[in-house]
Amino acid sequence: MSQHFRPPAVPLVTVDPYFSVWSTADCLTDQHPTHWTNKRSSMTGLIRIDGQTRRFMGMTELAEGSDCSEPDALKQTNLEVTATSSKYRFEGDGIRLEVDFTTPLLLDDLELLSRPASYVTFRIQSIDGKSHEAKIYLDVTGEWCVNTPDQKIVWSRKAIGDGIEALRMGSEQQPVLQRVGDDVRIDWGFMYLAASKSASTSTAIQSYRLRNHFIESGNVSLPDDERMPRAVEDDTPVMAVQFDFGAVNETVQSEYAVLAYDDIHSIEYFNQPLNAYWRRNGISFEDMIAAAFSQYDEIIGKCEAFDRELRQESENAGGLQYADILSLAYRQAISAHKLVVDENAEILFLSKECFSNGCIGTVDVSYPSIPLFLRYNSELVKGMMRPIFRYAASEQWPYDFAPHDVGCYPVANGQVYGENKLEYQMPIEECGNMLIMAAAVCLSEQNAGFAEKHWELLTKWANYLIENGLDPNNQLCTDDFAGHLAHNANLSVKAIIGIGAYAILCRMLGKTEEMSRYSDTAKEMATQWIAMDEAGDHYKLTFDSSEDTWSMKYNLVWDNLFGLGLFPGDVLAKEIPYYLAKQNRYGTPLDSRNTYTKSDWLVWCASMAPSKEDFAKMIAPLWDSLHESPSRVPLTDWYDTVTGKQIGFQNRTVVGGFYIQLLSPF
Repeated sequence: MSQHFRPPAVPLVTVDPYFSVWSTADCLTDQHPTHWTNKRSSMTGLIRIDGQTRRFMGMTELAEGSDCSEPDALKQTNLEVTATSSKYRFEGDGIRLEVDFTTPLLLDDLELLSRPASYVTFRIQSIDGKSHEAKIYLDVTGEWCVNTPDQKIVWSRKAIGDGIEALRMGSEQQPVLQRVGDDVRIDWGFMYLAASKSASTSTAIQSYRLRNHFIESGNVSLPDDERMPRAVEDDTPVMAVQFDFGAVNETVQSEYAVLAYDDIHSIEYFNQPLNAYWRRNGISFEDMIAAAFSQYDEIIGKCEAFDRELRQESENAGGLQYADILSLAYRQAISAHKLVVDENAEILFLSKECFSNGCIGTVDVSYPSIPLFLRYNSELVKGMMRPIFRYAASEQWPYDFAPHDVGCYPVANGQVYGENKLEYQMPIEECGNMLIMAAAVCLSEQNAGFAEKHWELLTKWANYLIENGLDPNNQLCTDDFAGHLAHNANLSVKAIIGIGAYAILCRMLGKTEEMSRYSDTAKEMATQWIAMDEAGDHYKLTFDSSEDTWSMKYNLVWDNLFGLGLFPGDVLAKEIPYYLAKQNRYGTPLDSRNTYTKSDWLVWCASMAPSKEDFAKMIAPLWDSLHESPSRVPLTDWYDTVTGKQIGFQNRTVVGGFYIQLLSPF
């Protein structure tokens, strides 16, 4: 993705729901970077060229009484967002500066995926045929390790081996895993800024006035600040590194820093604190940092290779605009999770329902996200499902249908949604989701062992759908913001396909009689569905609504992918042209009740289009919404198709669903 596409927000450091910082401006110098919750996580970048200082990131916020002025911004000439990197280019004063933010979230390497270390790489060269003296300054503030700036922090520095200097900051109180909720930041553990030791590298821990010192003197040669603990808002403490490149000519010179976060414990899982996956074998945080440095060249090479491969694959599957969308969604979809292991050393991949209610392990958030993970590592889909199976099998869960979640991030001790009241549950939704996800995983791996381990629950949920799924009563579905809805046609589709998914699992496990019974039931229900919902040139929103109502039947996508053949082809032959006819400037609405849409469901419907041309017609308005929306936030999946404005939600993992076009039929 290049400068022609303006992302609503650019991922800079994206590791997990706490360690996630973005730029929400056209240029990196226009605003301070922010956490995905829109709260400031300042990071300032300065470059000194021949004694003149320019900004390339953030702002300096000069101290009161300073003799110097805010440095001019170096001109940003390009931005490219790939799956694993955001690459900025700047030019001015005879030099070219490239600043790359890389978080190596490679799904086939869980060790690397889990590692809480992100790279900032600087490449500099002369472009005017002359030699220039150049230095680069980078700092991060104490805002990264607190929930609110009135919290007090402490700091220190530590040498890691002989070659790495690490600076760290963390809250004074260290309330590990105590803060629960949605719009919150981590306030335990320690934020690190690390760089290789050399004669040309200097580090400092000071107040933000250090920026003034660099502007005036061209160095960070001040003793570390010793006034601690103190509140982040009190003469804001920063950790800084300076790279002295000396004389820069046309040969590219490069340096890099590592931003890392030690969260100590990551998740509370049924009353037990769990560590991040990378810690499972007892490695220390210092050793993890050392590995991030020693493996830098190899890791960057792997990231670049993956980025190229994904770009080519997504262009082939859906065109240039689709490739832009997938590149932007990649890091967000992954970093809205935390990867840990349970007491049996089994993977748990726990999502946060960001800017919604903060739930952890939400089933109807996992369901739309799985295409990305099915494509690259289906073990992570199992990691989403295991907590739900465990909780549903416990005495804590009182219902015959599947739960919605297992808690509120980062505490997974049991469902919190709707205060567990029956009228606020999603019985058809979550049963269908779990059955479809189970079939998708087992088909992906050509092995139904995972389903067999949880057969009693899956059978209970399939039977629940047979009894209750054809004509759902008044209840919520995943689109709960639209409220309760009875006789929901799209929810009925999910129930029917969920039963078909169970039949697939029966077949894979050699349960021939059960397979026939459940398959026949699903086919009979699909026939009834068509008769109940047909409205001439399309299908209705609800079975009892007027013929001018409609909705995107995104759940039908699994009928195609699983090869179930429950619904005849003329269903989609009617629906897809109808969706195209209902398009607004920024896409097709979710249904006839409102002008807003869900971008994940829009892409699912596009993937059912009969031609690449129709797919592109459905994708183009989504690309436009990202490029033009005034809502400068990490990807929202709920926006208005007339204005392009965010309605709600941001930074959610559901954008992993954009990858559905890359899935081949199972």
